[in-house]
Amino acid sequence: QDKDTKMTEFWLISAPGEKTCQQTWEKLHAATTKNNNLSTNSKFNIPDLKVGTLDVLVGLSDELAKLDAFVEGVVKKVAQYMADVLEDSKDKVQENLLANGGKVLIMIYLSFEIEKSFKNYSSSLDAVPFLFIFKGVNQIDNDLKARASAYNNLKGNLQNLERKNAGSLLTRSLADIVKKEDFVLDSEYLVTLLVIVPKLNYNDWVKQYETLAEMVVPRSSNVLFEDQDSYLCNVTLFRKAVDDFKHKAREYKFLVREFQYNEEEMKADKEEMNRLSTDKKKQFGPLVRWLKVNFSEAFIAWIHVKALRVFVESVLRYGLPVNFQAMLLQPNKKTMKKLREVLYDLYKHLDSSAAAIIDASMDIPGLNLSQQEYYPYVYYKIDCNLLEFK
Repeated sequence: QDKDTKMTEFWLISAPGEKTCQQTWEKLHAATTKNNNLSTNSKFNIPDLKVGTLDVLVGLSDELAKLDAFVEGVVKKVAQYMADVLEDSKDKVQENLLANGGKVLIMIYLSFEIEKSFKNYSSSLDAVPFLFIFKGVNQIDNDLKARASAYNNLKGNLQNLERKNAGSLLTRSLADIVKKEDFVLDSEYLVTLLVIVPKLNYNDWVKQYETLAEMVVPRSSNVLFEDQDSYLCNVTLFRKAVDDFKHKAREYKFLVREFQYNEEEMKADKEEMNRLSTDKKKQFGPLVRWLKVNFSEAFIAWIHVKALRVFVESVLRYGLPVNFQAMLLQPNKKTMKKLREVLYDLYKHLDSSAAAIIDASMDIPGLNLSQQEYYPYVYYKIDCNLLEFK
């Protein structure tokens, strides 16, 4: 599919059944596909649920709006965390979560599953699976917090160690650079210092280091390592000359790094880094699998909430007996405005008082004007661009 023309956004709409619901569907499909293919459409079959009183429906409408926002939040959190975990492969996130910009997952899932899954619940609307959905998604939310916290902790500790082993010679750990043979060890009188010498001043160092203090061992300096700006050099001298040497070195912009050669400590650091790195690798696979599975669970729960909202809203708008067709549209990016116009022409007759309603800003049951734009047909957006980055 051409990425530029397909949206990762879907419109879930419903309109009253004409002579039959099939007719409603055919009319919409013809109107949106005959000129310029404005959208890709499929039926969205919501099973009949038992309807309680108007008061119950209005209450449900409010509850569902809150549940929708909560579940969408969790879906987005799981998606965003998948992006964090995949680090360098962020471009793979969307495909890991939603094949083909969500189309495959939604279309396939919706065509077959939504009716079946509602049969698992009580079919009475005032006992719909609110709690069931909320509990399931809340559990995912809590598990995500715990798993993310453990993994982030590990990742943070590893990054801190990696940071210590990177960066400029002035700040980075020197443990993985120096070797035992670079030092005079276990001498009562002699000590080896490590000095950061700016590359620009290196010739001065070679000329000067033996005379910066008394008792510097001649020809005891070697370059052990270099970064962009500096060399790391060693130099051996008598312990009692160290303060004098440091003081003099500073005048020439040579910086003595505090460093004690300690094999045990260096080994412990290396082992800690290996341990964290292994742990992170071990946790990565299971975590990505968990995110995939629970993303799809949360996403499916979200679509259920949308289905319930369409049902409740359609009954509130179009009245009883229940007679409406819900439809899922995937708009083409470039013709969204045109699609809106076509839908308006198709359905404006539903709502002769629409203009009056909006002017009077009356409180209409099930119609929350502050939350989203008002259309004469029932409309909910399912935005499958779940990541903040593009």
